[in-house]
Amino acid sequence: MPMLEGEICNQQLNPHSLPIFFNPTSYSFSFTGTGGGLFLEPTIPDSFVRFISSTIPVTASSESNLHRRRRRVPVGCFLSVSLPSSSSTLPVDPKPYILQNGEHVSDKETTTSDAVVRNKKVRSRERHAVNTTKHLWSGAISAMVSRTCVAPLERLKLEYMVRGEKRNIIELIKTIATSQGLRGFWKGNLVNILRTAPFKAVNFSAYDTYRKQLLKFSGNEETTNFERFIAGAAAGVTATIICLPLDTIRTKIVAPGGEALGGVIGAFQYMIRTEGFFSLYKGLVPSLISMAPSSAVFYGVYDMLKSAYLHSPEGMKRIQNMHKHGQELSAFDQLELGPLRTLLYGAIAGACAEAATYPFEVVRRQLQLQVQSTKLSSLGTFVKIVEQGGVPALYAGLIPSLLQVLPSASISYFVYEFMKIVLKVE
Repeated sequence: MPMLEGEICNQQLNPHSLPIFFNPTSYSFSFTGTGGGLFLEPTIPDSFVRFISSTIPVTASSESNLHRRRRRVPVGCFLSVSLPSSSSTLPVDPKPYILQNGEHVSDKETTTSDAVVRNKKVRSRERHAVNTTKHLWSGAISAMVSRTCVAPLERLKLEYMVRGEKRNIIELIKTIATSQGLRGFWKGNLVNILRTAPFKAVNFSAYDTYRKQLLKFSGNEETTNFERFIAGAAAGVTATIICLPLDTIRTKIVAPGGEALGGVIGAFQYMIRTEGFFSLYKGLVPSLISMAPSSAVFYGVYDMLKSAYLHSPEGMKRIQNMHKHGQELSAFDQLELGPLRTLLYGAIAGACAEAATYPFEVVRRQLQLQVQSTKLSSLGTFVKIVEQGGVPALYAGLIPSLLQVLPSASISYFVYEFMKIVLKVE
């Protein structure tokens, strides 16, 4: 026989268990901090009532299978939780509620929010990938233009470094023009572009990436000189490891007898067949030793000069003018340093880097020309060069090299900065 609403069930077996109430209109059971009651439908079997009254401790906490809505309940009040006798008797809310930042948010809203966050992350990665690609192309184009412009000077430098040329520059120019014609000055330029384009692309992009990461890590408002040198050295190491094989092949082609190898593909196949894959990395150690300080000086000096100018009254006035006119300015006028100053600072940075690391470059070129049977270590090659020609032999070809580096570095930096504006690199 069903009991009246609010009547205590007299079938409790455990006097210390919670009182149980029958409520014809409620499916809920409740607990308080000090006591509580359980409200059930009259259709609930007696066996279930006995089981509940004997097993539920006073300290039990309420939990809902349907509505997990948490409310602040004053001490002494009931916390109601639905307890249906059949899953089909009550409607089920398919959208549970989750507490976020003190507010009730449905699962649908949470899913939508997560989707928005994921889309933002995807768009951010896509934008970063596009920006990196533009960065790489800016560096590659700068290398193509600069190397093509200074290819004749590069050829003269290699004649001194690789062939051990003793004649002065004028006589050497006449000899090349007579024997090979005008095209002789651009001999190996395609291979040079294939080497320097990816090298400069990686080098420029890696430097900007490392510099930004160091700035973010340090938390400074501006990159310090030490961070500039570290970022430049790391960029040089990265680019060298990636691009050294092409440089080795190029050196092999312009060396005596290189014409018989049949170009880039022929030289590559010959070196792999006769000396193995790792022959492409001849001179890696001296390359790293020379390129790390070279890139550190190259980028460090340029950025130091650039920073000094931008903090000067003239530089700050120019920046203010650029911000004022914005897109109305041409790409040349949008250069922070201006065209002439960009060329000048690039030339100074290139000359400093070349003079500081030129002996390592000479050792590296000699290592690349050695065959496996008579191969010497980097130190052995260094000693051999000094024994045969003295210390000046370590600077053989420095003058034509500087003549080549000055325009090369200036054009390289100018084109790089210009292309970043044209391609709208962030």
